[in-house]
Amino acid sequence: MINIRISEEIKRYSPNTRLGIIHSDIYYQKENPLLWDKIDQFITRIENTLNKKEITSLPVIQDTRQAYLAIGKEPARYRCSAEALLRRIVKKKGLYKVNNVVDIINFISLSYQFSIGCYDYNQIEGSIVFDIGRKNENYQAIGRGKMNIENLPVFRDNISAFGSPTSDSERTMITAETTEIVAIIIDFNSSDSLQETMEKTAQYLKLYAGAEQPDYFIV
Repeated sequence: MINIRISEEIKRYSPNTRLGIIHSDIYYQKENPLLWDKIDQFITRIENTLNKKEITSLPVIQDTRQAYLAIGKEPARYRCSAEALLRRIVKKKGLYKVNNVVDIINFISLSYQFSIGCYDYNQIEGSIVFDIGRKNENYQAIGRGKMNIENLPVFRDNISAFGSPTSDSERTMITAETTEIVAIIIDFNSSDSLQETMEKTAQYLKLYAGAEQPDYFIV
């Protein structure tokens, strides 16, 4: 069982926070065409039914923005990944194709509006804590360079912080060498859809990433 907990600091500012944990073996592919058929259909549906002004009114997005404000980070400047993905879609910019695992996570995030971190489990040292970024703390974020994570909700292990709902670090990113992952669904307000989101993530990892025995639970 993965050792993961929510810090008292997070609980103080966002007492209803829960995490949905999915631990799984995976088979890496640069692209899965069957998955992208589903993603393309879903993107078209979002483009035709959602506009930019409605995004911040979606309940899970609202919960995340409120948690950011409570913790001390401006959500319009450091948007959570789910909101950023939705904004990209409604602007008709589509999604980047990254790899089958990241593409699954992005698809689930779009579908349920949760921000989801996905990490190479073998690059994580020791236990994981969902915590708050410290003064002057930063890391090399994927596709963003050096990112200030002070007052952001972050995941940290025995080495350093490695992920946040805004952008994850290069240290634990999914690569062609990744064979085992931990995905973490961030639920700031005990949403009714967390269990379904975990189940759907596990299902898609089986269908599109060759997972044999995904395990999932709530913290």
